[in-house]
Amino acid sequence: MFNLLVKGLPWDSHRDSIPASRVLNYTDAEILTSYAPGGSPRYDLLRDLPSLFVEETDRSSAHQYARVGRIIDVQVRGSDVYLEYLLDQSVPPIPQATLTSMANALGIQMPRRGFTELETTHWAVKKADLYKQLLAATVAATRVPAVFEVPAIQHVDENQVSAMMPFAPTFNAVYAAITGAAADNGMVCNRADDVWDHDAIIQDIVALIDRSKILVCDCSGRNPNVFYEIGIAHTMGKEVILITQHLDDVPFDLRHLRVITYLNNGEGCERLRESLSKRMSDLTSRVTR
Repeated sequence: MFNLLVKGLPWDSHRDSIPASRVLNYTDAEILTSYAPGGSPRYDLLRDLPSLFVEETDRSSAHQYARVGRIIDVQVRGSDVYLEYLLDQSVPPIPQATLTSMANALGIQMPRRGFTELETTHWAVKKADLYKQLLAATVAATRVPAVFEVPAIQHVDENQVSAMMPFAPTFNAVYAAITGAAADNGMVCNRADDVWDHDAIIQDIVALIDRSKILVCDCSGRNPNVFYEIGIAHTMGKEVILITQHLDDVPFDLRHLRVITYLNNGEGCERLRESLSKRMSDLTSRVTR
């Protein structure tokens, strides 16, 4: 979650205001339920979210920048909301063109005709992970893989789980446990063999990893393909849950991470589902602060 604050003039260095009538415009109903119960904004909660300060887009200007920061204090006075905030000096100013290219990933409405969300003063709350998307855009801009393609901006499906594991009949019950754990959390799970969108299988695998919220990777049997996929997922900044039937199958470079061990039988797979379900719940309930 993050605050998106847009106003007609450049933002001040640390104090500014916005009309109270524009607060939580362009905000999804499910977010309003948490941050504006009964229609009244909970500024104490909004204050804790990271914030993106944007000047309304001027199509004739190529010298506009957005800034990342955090809100320190909020005061409502008459028809205006007064803010005190600090800009994050570790994050460089974001050119408007870069912000526009990231709009979809950040949940910013950019219709092809008419006013875009960046052209009207308002304070919205968006569901995306602001810092993660900025990092993804930075990495994508500076490192381009030669073997497969990675989209410039991550488009994460919040309900997508992917399983990276050996494609063998002996793992069918394990895959069923993973898909069951995903279903317990209102999510869906796929493996690369469920997808055929590209000519090269590696591109299907990368695309699945790229859009997944969570990856479950089974180290059992030391499958080299799985280890390669774990590396891709970690590089992309994904939430990875490692599982294995034997701890000896976990490579040295991954042994500092927590691993769920399981037995590949009926009772063992049921316990695996329970452990995965809890872990997925923990990961999906995190709120960015």
